[in-house]
Amino acid sequence: MLHALKYGDSQLIVDLLTREQGRMSFICYLSKTNKGKMKKQLFQPLTLLDLVYNYRPNLNLQKFIDVRLAMPYASIPFDAYKLSISLFVSEFITHATRGEQQNTPLFDYVESSMVWLDNVSNSFANFHLVFMMHLSRFIGFFPNLTGYVRGAWFDLRNGSFSLLRPSHPDCLRPEEASVIGVLMRMDYDNMRLFRMSQAQRNRCVEIILYYYRLHVPNFPELKSLEVLQSLF
Repeated sequence: MLHALKYGDSQLIVDLLTREQGRMSFICYLSKTNKGKMKKQLFQPLTLLDLVYNYRPNLNLQKFIDVRLAMPYASIPFDAYKLSISLFVSEFITHATRGEQQNTPLFDYVESSMVWLDNVSNSFANFHLVFMMHLSRFIGFFPNLTGYVRGAWFDLRNGSFSLLRPSHPDCLRPEEASVIGVLMRMDYDNMRLFRMSQAQRNRCVEIILYYYRLHVPNFPELKSLEVLQSLF
């Protein structure tokens, strides 16, 4: 579940990333009693859901037949730090995957990442950096690391290293270009070994988001970024 928008008194428009169809939007009527199935609590950012629906390609807004929790989170809703990460990641995916068709590896990556975050007990401050960098592998602009040598520039438009300064301004100077290699070596299992100050981590976030803005049309400023940067 990526985003829910209230529509009228008792309806929601819900944006989802699904395994079968990629990005989809649904309209649903919220239950007015505790016995109803469609409860607002189901539609929190990055909740993992089991869906039943009849897909109608001529409709922009699909309708649920049934919605259930696929895997209730044990810690994310109750941990302010994890919750801030999940809100940021949800907003990030909403814009990074807009228009995405069926992409099973992408869906599985998002799902397994959230399960990992829910289960980890500490040392997850770099989670959002790893998540964003590795997501680029599934949507087509994973950085090419083969040309890296000390002193190289990183061309953010082409996603590659160059010994010569690119002729455009969308690049990282050599002293920052090495950060790309560091970020690409990080994964969920080893990221605790990469020590960063809050300022360094926030600079990495700025670089990654700038990279996405160059490659994803109309990628906006993220509203949840300020809270995330204040915590990490």
